[in-house]
Amino acid sequence: MPINIYSKINNELMLVINKKSDITENRTDLCPNDQFLQISTKKLNKPTSFKAHKHLTLTRSTDITQEAWIVLEGKIRAFFYDIDDSLLYETDLIAGDCAVVFKAGHSFEVIYDNTILYEVKNGPYYGQEKDKVYI
Repeated sequence: MPINIYSKINNELMLVINKKSDITENRTDLCPNDQFLQISTKKLNKPTSFKAHKHLTLTRSTDITQEAWIVLEGKIRAFFYDIDDSLLYETDLIAGDCAVVFKAGHSFEVIYDNTILYEVKNGPYYGQEKDKVYI
């Protein structure tokens, strides 16, 4: 079951953590429908397939960058911060784990050499100067 982490200040959903061990045969949507990132999990077996498709052009508007980390190999220690920049949650993520960050400040430390992860963000990305402020 995904872990939803809420702000201690205003009870807003800040992030979701999903462990590989929590992935089941049932589709689990990690993100509420009102978030810009939409990530789901599901354990699949043969002969699962789905009909070929493409997505329609839709105008979408966003005023925030959200991101997800998916660890493929190794281990990281992830730190997440509340809207007042205080430490909100800390956890280790290992291969197959995913963190979806909606509004939380965030950082991580690599624990194992050769750790590999995907970082996914909504775009376009306009560069560090326009996109982030350091805590």
